Amino acid sequence: MRKLGHDTGTVPVRLLDIDQATYTDAYDGIANSVLWFIHHMLFDSAAEPVFDTEFRRQWAAYVSYNTAFADALAEEATSRTRVLIQDYHLGLTPKLLRQRRPELLIAHFSHTPWAPFEYFRMLPDDVAVALLEGMLAADHLGFLTERWAAAFGSCCEELLGASVDRGLITYADRETTIGVHPLGIDAARLRSRADNDDVRVRMSELRDLVQDRKLIVRVDRVELSKNIVRGLAAYRDLLRRYPQWRGQVVHVALAYPSRHSLPEYRDYARRVQTIGQEIVEEFSTADWNPLVLSVDDDYARSLAAYRLADVALVNPVRDGMNLVAKEIPTVSDRGCALVLSREAGAAAELAPDSFLINPYDIEATADALHAALSMSDTERLARSQRLAWAAAEHPPSRWLADQLAALTRAGSATQQRNA
Repeated sequence: MRKLGHDTGTVPVRLLDIDQATYTDAYDGIANSVLWFIHHMLFDSAAEPVFDTEFRRQWAAYVSYNTAFADALAEEATSRTRVLIQDYHLGLTPKLLRQRRPELLIAHFSHTPWAPFEYFRMLPDDVAVALLEGMLAADHLGFLTERWAAAFGSCCEELLGASVDRGLITYADRETTIGVHPLGIDAARLRSRADNDDVRVRMSELRDLVQDRKLIVRVDRVELSKNIVRGLAAYRDLLRRYPQWRGQVVHVALAYPSRHSLPEYRDYARRVQTIGQEIVEEFSTADWNPLVLSVDDDYARSLAAYRLADVALVNPVRDGMNLVAKEIPTVSDRGCALVLSREAGAAAELAPDSFLINPYDIEATADALHAALSMSDTERLARSQRLAWAAAEHPPSRWLADQLAALTRAGSATQQRNA
């Protein structure tokens, strides 16, 4: 790829000149307002979605957006290029690229969950088929967990009549391999960054706020899937039903703005602020603030909270992976207990040493917070160390290498079949 005025070190980059209207309709209108909601199962189905003329106009923009990427890839790729296409924003690109360059090795990776068939079929039939066929034109498809890969396979079986058997999907005389590639963290790099001076300054500030109390930490973007409102409701329930923690614990919730161009997100951010204020008004005393809620993006402060946390709360209603669940135990100074939603992709790897919760159950989440706060220092540290080991098992370099290897194997198998 060519560099066009952006220095990314050793990685050449080509930026596409997509007009603003097409970008907005494709990215916000379809990718983030429809496909993201589908895969995270977040539609209020009594009112949404509505597939009308406006949707069709935006869908046409999504097709144009994907076509622009396919055209650019077709122009840049040599016959030996391996193409890695990322996420739901580019669900049509593999097929569009295949039409232009049939000889290329193409992979697509999904960073989100994949909706089960019963939910995915909410999409108009032609749109659902187009997305599945668009991805099946790739040689290899990657997902973060077996659960999301199985959901995709089920959609292909039910909607396309495809054959799915042991990591291979056969459809329209093509075979596409499907694989699970968990994504972890670069533990050494994260720990090094967490030891910088700016983090130490934020740690000192947090210690002044928390003093010798227990610390519950969450760090999230303000997204509907992250379930921040229910998490705060669970903390309120903890203080109501376990009054022994009043004055003894502080919840630091770092909730950073996300997708504020969408009205649903602006409304959700207001709800987060409202319940946060209610908690402070109900429980705060002259010498204790039960909640520190911040909506400013400050990475150094996040890392400081990671290091000081006694308990991490990660309770999404649905999440492809959720790397925060892996990051906090990795840099925690004294060991951190993890209260983790069973709907996070990370649960597939971290469940044995986490307090696994139903993210919709406020009382169960509060009970898990109580159990995590009550854990002995020895057990908390031992669990945290095992969590950190699991988090580092699939660093980004291995995640990428595994996909490239799977794509190469898929290409070799295709060549053998065609020989």
